[in-house]
Amino acid sequence: MAEPEENVVIRAGDSAVTLLPVMGGKIASIRVRHRGEIHELLQSPLHPYAPRNTSMPFDASDASGWDECLPSVGACELDIPAGKAHVPDHGDLWRLPWHIMQASEDAATLRVDCFSLPLQLTRSILLTETESGCRLQLLYSLHNLGATAVPWSWAAHPLFAVQAGDRILLPHSVHTLRLEGSGGDRLGVANTSIPWPIFRASDGSSVDLSVAADPDSGFGDKLFAGPISGAVDGWASLERPSIGLRLTVRFEPELTPYLGLWLCYGGWPDGSGPKQVCVALEPTTAPVDSLATCGPWTRTLEAGQTVTWPMELEVERMDS
Repeated sequence: MAEPEENVVIRAGDSAVTLLPVMGGKIASIRVRHRGEIHELLQSPLHPYAPRNTSMPFDASDASGWDECLPSVGACELDIPAGKAHVPDHGDLWRLPWHIMQASEDAATLRVDCFSLPLQLTRSILLTETESGCRLQLLYSLHNLGATAVPWSWAAHPLFAVQAGDRILLPHSVHTLRLEGSGGDRLGVANTSIPWPIFRASDGSSVDLSVAADPDSGFGDKLFAGPISGAVDGWASLERPSIGLRLTVRFEPELTPYLGLWLCYGGWPDGSGPKQVCVALEPTTAPVDSLATCGPWTRTLEAGQTVTWPMELEVERMDS
């Protein structure tokens, strides 16, 4: 087995993906060559990579790339048979070194154990070249290492770089979104139902949420779509005309029936310093950030049980 300190780069055609096992298994970079240039598809680090601890907030890190949020996105406290479980901000996994189980030219498998709950995640990645670009296929496997059942939720956290005018596409079946939070309450208060894609404010103005805003607008909104039903609706796309690429996230609604949307145009982190300019398309098991918020989406994994689910990212040349 390779040492966890080694970075992993997988390649296919004109595409390359860089994984940082010691930095929470982060997918740090997805690079695609198009029109004679190399384009980085992920949010660049806001701060230099540095060691993490089990309690620091996510905005104290580099807050970039693609992490995995498990067993919760929001920090929360849970009552479990073993006592109180304290899940930190954005979960356990981005804080921990992952172990490289396998790595080759175009594929890698990494594994990590949570610390707040007795859960082990294995993530396998395969990068392939396609006629119009590339495809990144991911397979997740979650195992309960403990002696009792525990709750869990998962959300992918790919922060895609954007420019003003880039467009978000959702299935035609999605007409409303649930608002988890909005900077300055510009879209309203939490748990509000927001129409998609045109939002009309109380002052009569309207905003097309499907179009990326200017990076100095200071917007930061978290929303959820779903539950999504039917395999044909298990997708979301980000079109980037300025670089001629379309990014499409695909997932299986039967296994992960919700989609989180993080629309950040200079609106986070709070305070001074660099800001995110990104759109995150986040397949997830729940339409809420906190594992402590229960509902029909709540999941429990029995002792010794394993559950698996897939997702993929397809990158296509829009002018091909």
